[in-house]
Amino acid sequence: MTELDRYLDAATRANTRRSYQSAVRHFEVDWGGHLPATADSVARYLAEHAGRLATNTLKQRLAALAQWHTEHGFVDPTRAPIVRKVLKGIQTVHPSIEKRAEPLLLTQLAQVLTWLEGAAITARDRGDHAGQLRHLRDRALVALGFWRGFRGDELIRLQAEHVRIVPGRGMTCFLPRSKGDRQHQGTTFKVPALSRCCPVIATQDWIAAAAITEGPLFRRVDRWGGIAAEPLHANSLIRLLRRVFTQSGLPAPDDYSGHSLRRGFAAWADANGWDVRTLMEYVGWKDIKSAMRYLDGADPFAQERIEAGLAAPAASTPAPTLALPAPTHPEPSSRPLELTLLLSPFTPRGRGTAQARRLIEDICLAPYRAQRLDADGTRYRLHAIAVDGDTLDEAIARLLDDMHRIADNHRCFLEASLQGDGRHWD
Repeated sequence: MTELDRYLDAATRANTRRSYQSAVRHFEVDWGGHLPATADSVARYLAEHAGRLATNTLKQRLAALAQWHTEHGFVDPTRAPIVRKVLKGIQTVHPSIEKRAEPLLLTQLAQVLTWLEGAAITARDRGDHAGQLRHLRDRALVALGFWRGFRGDELIRLQAEHVRIVPGRGMTCFLPRSKGDRQHQGTTFKVPALSRCCPVIATQDWIAAAAITEGPLFRRVDRWGGIAAEPLHANSLIRLLRRVFTQSGLPAPDDYSGHSLRRGFAAWADANGWDVRTLMEYVGWKDIKSAMRYLDGADPFAQERIEAGLAAPAASTPAPTLALPAPTHPEPSSRPLELTLLLSPFTPRGRGTAQARRLIEDICLAPYRAQRLDADGTRYRLHAIAVDGDTLDEAIARLLDDMHRIADNHRCFLEASLQGDGRHWD
């Protein structure tokens, strides 16, 4: 491989490269298509695999074919109207429900880590060095993957020399490249030391037992306790997790995947009051849609909210209250605030305003039980706890920032202002 080829190869994530190569091979070898392809052949390829392959899989195949044609200087046939129309027809005739990985809950995490710690001690006592190493490695991988919300390929690409441990406080993990790092500038992730289920202690124990100073952090361990120089294979991670979950006694281990650790942390953070902006910054999500795919909310069926409304006659039910961060002193009285919210698309044909408004109501306003004052959703009444001015200013600034983030992601202009008690925020 020449230096030019090496740099070109490094420009694409290994997972994406393997996935695209497999998709192109399926089109050309398995199906018998010709490259460069015509729009008609791509449309026939989609039609013949409709119903057998998921819609997301077909979209991934189109992305791979599009990249192949672009890289080789040919016109991209996947953008032709016939291809787009066939794909839309497939989505209509073969609707599918997106299957999501089961999140690993905190209680389940504790169960898994406790079992792995005990298994490592048992293996050490009976002289099974290989078993001890595997259990220590898996314990570090699960704990670190959960508390940092790492993707599977990010865990596998961690390098020992890029891990810095500060005993009792935390550690940093540097990733030269990740999915959200579009500029390939590298990202440093901070990992806290915790009183239980600690990822720092687990990682420290694994590094010490394996005597790793550089190279891949998580590697294969053979039957004699030998540690490979290469990282774990990307395709082995799901099998590894399911094996560990089975051994530790979790029910239905086949429902879990590499995303279960990430989804589990997101669910835990959401249930413990993390706002969307803080969670996005911690995990590394750039798009609000990506974050929302991992959040089910504390009341996913709206059962608690509806039951609260059924508890007393509507006429005697007091106005909902906007619960700002819980004060440490007894709850004070509340004061009303009025929100004015206007959304408009960047372009005359923009269609993102309705979805942006729905997300703003669901993410930013619904947790605070805001009331609509008009049919088109331009005015809302919020009831803010009468905390001190600085706390109120910080909470409202965070609320406005989250609303602007959602509007930007949906290519909309947002004009929002809050007023009440003689004060004004925008």
